[in-house]
Amino acid sequence: MLTLVLAGCTTDTGGQAFPDEPALASATQGAKASALPARPAELNLQGVDPCALLTEPQLDQLKINSKPRAAAEPIDGPTCVFDADAAEPFHTYYVRTITADVEEWFTGKRRKNSMTTEPKAVGGFPAVTNYRDAGKPSDCETLVGVAKGQTLAVRAVAVTAGALTMPQLCGMSAQAADSALQTLKARN
Repeated sequence: MLTLVLAGCTTDTGGQAFPDEPALASATQGAKASALPARPAELNLQGVDPCALLTEPQLDQLKINSKPRAAAEPIDGPTCVFDADAAEPFHTYYVRTITADVEEWFTGKRRKNSMTTEPKAVGGFPAVTNYRDAGKPSDCETLVGVAKGQTLAVRAVAVTAGALTMPQLCGMSAQAADSALQTLKARN
């Protein structure tokens, strides 16, 4: 038996046929999920203090001069704030340990249409760069899938308005995430 599937055309769309939206969404999600690299190991974040994930030499490399402190309002889990405010451009890093799969920011329930989300690898681990492309660059976050259901997140935030470009903020976030990942690897 031969089954034909017809796509309808209307004058409203200039005669262009469009695929069913759920089918298009699942095809797009499948393509995105496969874009993340496989995780080389499981690094447990359970009980890890995010303020202890950057060593003194790493703090110097990232130009962090203030004592790390727990965030007054944690975001999705334990959050530590690292300030670089000795010299312009001033910026801050937020390091978080989150109980969620990194894929959730890429194709799942944490994905936001207002954010640009790009797959990458940090230290061989699956990661996502997440930032708002519209407006003045203010922050960029690197999320690293360190274990099933566990994500290490590092957000670089410009304190000095307009002093850092989005590529600079994303590079800073990725560098800090890689540093925190190296410390986490050494502990596991």
